[in-house]
Amino acid sequence: MDNNSFKKDVFQGLSAEQKYLSSKYFYDDKGSRIFQEIMQLEEYYLPECETEILVQQSGEILRQIPFDELDVIELGAGDGSKTVVFLEKAIQMGKRLTYVPMDISGDILEANQQHVKERLGDLPVVPMAGDYFVTIKELKNREKPRLVLFMGSNIGNFQGEKSIEFIRFINEFLKPGDFFLMGVDLKKNPHVIRAAYNDEGGVTKRFNLNLLERVNRVLGGDFELEAFEHYGVYNPLDGAALSFLVSLEDQDVHIDGQQFHFEKYETIHTEISQKYSLKELDQMAVKTGFSWDRHFTDSKGYYSLSLFRK
Repeated sequence: MDNNSFKKDVFQGLSAEQKYLSSKYFYDDKGSRIFQEIMQLEEYYLPECETEILVQQSGEILRQIPFDELDVIELGAGDGSKTVVFLEKAIQMGKRLTYVPMDISGDILEANQQHVKERLGDLPVVPMAGDYFVTIKELKNREKPRLVLFMGSNIGNFQGEKSIEFIRFINEFLKPGDFFLMGVDLKKNPHVIRAAYNDEGGVTKRFNLNLLERVNRVLGGDFELEAFEHYGVYNPLDGAALSFLVSLEDQDVHIDGQQFHFEKYETIHTEISQKYSLKELDQMAVKTGFSWDRHFTDSKGYYSLSLFRK
């Protein structure tokens, strides 16, 4: 991570009228470990739904992809514990793969490699640590057909038109005939969604507060973590689940010589997790230049792995 960019983004966010911190900074090594805990929570239904689709429908997804040899490039790959299900099925179907996991955390990529090695032995793996907006450009000259994976409903972290811009960015990276498989959290009972971001054990709270701890650790800030509370809310009208940190008192925080004032109950917006309908996903495919898309959903209809072809 570039500390100067981190400081610039923190200063900009905390100087805004509605204070915010970018969710991309959740995933330092500690944040990534806490997120692995979140993925095991009963309330956090997303991994179970995504795993169900991968276990039961990977073969059908792969049958849509005509290539015998391809690069499987995964953005924000995490520890790879779910992806190995998909990769294993592809190998069983006779496809010759090179797996390229990309993640901001070098530690989590080491765990990813270990998972793949234990399950798939000699599968070629090319891990790439860093911001995938930068590192993906290093893959431009690879000649094999491409399948880009963007799992875990990470598309929901882009606000408004940012999601469209991101998918266009992927489209521009792909060659004609290449594929993009995207995990998407679908609109559903609002109570189910809200509970996923407000677990009773407080793991999500620790994950959110780690942003402030990271500012303290990297930039020498003096945030008092106990002076902030986690708050998550879901708006069924626009499909946005929002996370905030709430200042519990009137206070000043100092970061690298700069002072930031917080009024009592003032909020820092830390994350959006956008939910979509299948109809909205079809519209998104058209807007971003894909001519074909197909959705694979879990048995509850909570989640989709949506496959797009350039």
